[in-house]
Amino acid sequence: MKKWNFGVSISTVIKEGKLLMITFKNTVKGAFRIGQTAAVVSRTGINWLRGDRAPAPKVLRETFESLGATYVKLGQFVASSPTFFPREYVDEFQYCLDRTKPLPFSTMKRILEEEFGAELTNIFKEIDSNPLASASIAQVHAAKLITGEDVVIKIQKPGVENILLTDLNFLYASAKILEFIAPKISWTSLSGIVEEIQRTMMEECDFIKEAQNLRAFKEFLIRTNNSDVTVPQVYGHASTRRVLTMERFYGVPLIDLETIRKYCDDPERTLITAMNTWFSSLTQCEFFHADVHAGNLMVLRDGRIGFIDFGIVGRIPEGAWEAMSEFISSIMVGNFDAMADSMIRIGVTKKHVSAKDLADDIRRLYKRLDSMVPDYEKLMTNEEDEVNNILMDIVKIGEQHGIHFPREFALLLKQFLYFDRYVHVLAPELDMFIDDRLNMLH
Repeated sequence: MKKWNFGVSISTVIKEGKLLMITFKNTVKGAFRIGQTAAVVSRTGINWLRGDRAPAPKVLRETFESLGATYVKLGQFVASSPTFFPREYVDEFQYCLDRTKPLPFSTMKRILEEEFGAELTNIFKEIDSNPLASASIAQVHAAKLITGEDVVIKIQKPGVENILLTDLNFLYASAKILEFIAPKISWTSLSGIVEEIQRTMMEECDFIKEAQNLRAFKEFLIRTNNSDVTVPQVYGHASTRRVLTMERFYGVPLIDLETIRKYCDDPERTLITAMNTWFSSLTQCEFFHADVHAGNLMVLRDGRIGFIDFGIVGRIPEGAWEAMSEFISSIMVGNFDAMADSMIRIGVTKKHVSAKDLADDIRRLYKRLDSMVPDYEKLMTNEEDEVNNILMDIVKIGEQHGIHFPREFALLLKQFLYFDRYVHVLAPELDMFIDDRLNMLH
């Protein structure tokens, strides 16, 4: 007579039942999300037909804000990607930066309890219910571990990953349909842009990956004997894929000159150390920090420089590095012909580009930028805007000559522009392209 192992069978059924329920719930959530998206888009279309016709960039930005976190994040991508989008859209989507409303601590606490599956008092002595910061993907709270260390907890907002996948898959399918209907659009590779956005956003959702980035950068600092720069320590026992617990840094942004003078004797040397660290990471680390705005570079109370927030990093393909390094070298010596030649090799084009004409346009832009001295107060409040404007000018010149640049080039160039702004604040006499204390290509 055949015997049945009811224990194993029941266990298997329960396990498969749970997986089926999770799949079903995610499918329902996905369908509901698509319905929400369709409703918002339909409402926008109806308002347009009724005569409420604001400029297209504004309409799109307001629609994105109505659609929530994914589309706000997408708007932030537009705001920082002049290589992909027209200037009027990049300008309008600046309003999507830092506009996310914090969630109640009760909601974030529930995420912590779900992730750790234990009493939070076994890990944290205290958690500040008021967030230090709130972004589209995560919220940051100050806390103290039961062992006494001051930390910050980066907590992913509920449902973010599922919403991102649903929204971006919907956008990818829409882009493919649009490219099929209008083949000329395929040159801009809308579906390719969506794929890049999805890769970037999903990487930001994986805090294990960000923790790995922090550890890799720490190893790079140790390997290069760099004790003047540091990154937050990751507390692995208090971190998961949706929660990242890190050492809390106490300091000020890189452009707070008055306070920096209290922390160190030579602000110029501090800036040079930060720049040399970033430059050397281009060739000696597996990635470079791709968001070195002043809030992510801190001067700590002991005078060291802290690099924080490794959610966005850049990786330069091996074949592209030679052209990019030549582009940097040509900037250093003011060789506009070499700059044009390297830009042509970095970019993608379907037509012949006159290197001489491109070099002449770069020369004119270079002279204009050289005469600009940014206002300190403006830099404090509009740093992102100013850097984006310059970046868009450079990209626009390339596009006028039929060149489309990869996003990694824009990320790389953008960090150079940030550092150029910091030079004007901390070391106005320093020339970043000829000062022999700066090791740009080593």
